[in-house]
Amino acid sequence: MTSLFEPELLKKGDLFLETGKKCDRLSFIQSGFLRIFLETETKEITQWISTKGYFVTDLSSFIFEQPARWTIQALTDVEIYTIRKSKYDKIKTVLPKWPELEKLFIVHCFTTLEDRIFSHLSMTAEERYYFFFENNKELFNQVPLQYIASMLGMTPETFSRIRKKQFS
Repeated sequence: MTSLFEPELLKKGDLFLETGKKCDRLSFIQSGFLRIFLETETKEITQWISTKGYFVTDLSSFIFEQPARWTIQALTDVEIYTIRKSKYDKIKTVLPKWPELEKLFIVHCFTTLEDRIFSHLSMTAEERYYFFFENNKELFNQVPLQYIASMLGMTPETFSRIRKKQFS
C-alpha cells in the first residue's frame, strides 16, 4: 500500500492546488501546514488549515473530477505523501478492506464539516475562538493570525480584540 504513495516536499508558498484546476491527488501531511482558501474580489476566505496527521485534497474535485473550488498553499515547508487519482482507483485491488476505510475517511470529513457548521451556528465569536485555541494552540504561533480569524468567520479586528482579552 505504501508503494502507492509518493513522498513530496512543498516549500513555504508553493501551491498544492489552484482554484479552477482539477485535483488529481490526495495527500497525507507528514509535517507542516497547508491553507485551503478562496479568493474573492474583495478578500481571501480561509476554509481550513490542514496539519500533520491529516489528509488534504479538494474532495469534490478529486472524486468527481470537477474544477477545484479551493486553492491550497503551503504556509510552511511541508512533507506529504501523495497518491494520484489513477493509483487511488487501484487501492481496492491491493487492500480488500479499502471500501470500509474509505467510508470512514469520508465520514470523518463529513463530521468535521458538521462540527464547523455547528460551531458557527451555536457559538459566539469568542466561544469559537477559545474552543479553537484550546484544540489548536500550535497554530497560533506558526500561522498568520488573519488566516485563523477568517477560518473562524470573524474579522481580524474581532479576533484581535478577543485575543487581547484572553491575555489581559
